[in-house]
Amino acid sequence: MSDDVVKDSNGNILADGDSVMVIKDLKVKGTSVTLKRGTVVKNIRLTGDSDHIECNAEKVKGLVLKTEFLKKA
Repeated sequence: MSDDVVKDSNGNILADGDSVMVIKDLKVKGTSVTLKRGTVVKNIRLTGDSDHIECNAEKVKGLVLKTEFLKKA
């Protein structure tokens, strides 16, 4: 893990286990699933990269999302 602070689109600091909300419809590569705006993703995991988080969404496991499309719920 790096020492970088992970922040959401509004500048709030994110930590392991936080819940985040998607602020834009996102198509998931390799599937027919679209994460709709307003979808809440619980129990996120931080990666070594300050621009990405790992999570499990509704139908997709092991998903990596960019923090610029998320806000803390």
